[in-house]
Amino acid sequence: MKVPVSVRDFTTGATRVLEKRKETTEVDAKLKTHQQEFVLKRQSFRQQREDILKKEGTLKESLLNFDKFLKENDAKRTRGLRKAEKERAVVGQKEAEVERLKEECAALEQTRVQLQCAVERNSLYWAFLERVLQISKFDEVWELLGRFETLLVTREQLLRREGEVQEQADSQRGALHRYHEEASCQLLQQNNLLSQLQTQLDETRSDTLRWESKWNHIQTTAAKETLLLGQIKVVTLNLYHMTGGVTGEKEGVAVYDTEAQLEKIQLFLQNQSAIVNDWNPPKALH
Repeated sequence: MKVPVSVRDFTTGATRVLEKRKETTEVDAKLKTHQQEFVLKRQSFRQQREDILKKEGTLKESLLNFDKFLKENDAKRTRGLRKAEKERAVVGQKEAEVERLKEECAALEQTRVQLQCAVERNSLYWAFLERVLQISKFDEVWELLGRFETLLVTREQLLRREGEVQEQADSQRGALHRYHEEASCQLLQQNNLLSQLQTQLDETRSDTLRWESKWNHIQTTAAKETLLLGQIKVVTLNLYHMTGGVTGEKEGVAVYDTEAQLEKIQLFLQNQSAIVNDWNPPKALH
């Protein structure tokens, strides 16, 4: 069964194959160098050992033939023995170094075998790359891998940009939602104000009609008539001022012109109704 291979795994596998091949080549070179040094050092050690054995034989023969001379020159003999002991120590050190080099060579050989196995395991990536290279416009595997790396980087940049755009869109949707809520609050306030003004206007008109129906009766009593008419005018004037009306100025309404004040109040209510209708947003679709 074939296991699907992603672009990143495929690129990483091919890169590992090249790296493992490079490491295998370097290990082989180091192994050959150590082997050559080992052979040269072993030959040198053999030559030194043979020289030392010859020197020891010469010394023993000299001891047998010139025992009397060596006794008379005990100091010279002692120096010779010390020198031979030092040479034996040097040979021991060289032999230890040879053993160490053998261990290093064995370790390098084991590393080379492991790298070779890794190269064989990842060879399918390399074979796939070569097949793709035959049908692509690229001449070298490194160019193909570079193209894949560029596409991966571009894809990550596009995903990051898409996230940023999505965040901006969410922020704008939130701002729009807050605007709708604020507009709804303002609309509710305008409706409440309009309702209050309409109620006051209805009450004022009702009072006006009621007092007009009693106008004939009020005319019979001057004081009472003046008082009631003054109350109506005061209420109308207060309502007119509540709507922002101006009195006593060039473009204002006269203080005692109650009918003009009522007309201004009615016009104000009509304008407020138009404003409320304009602020009424369409219902959102869910």
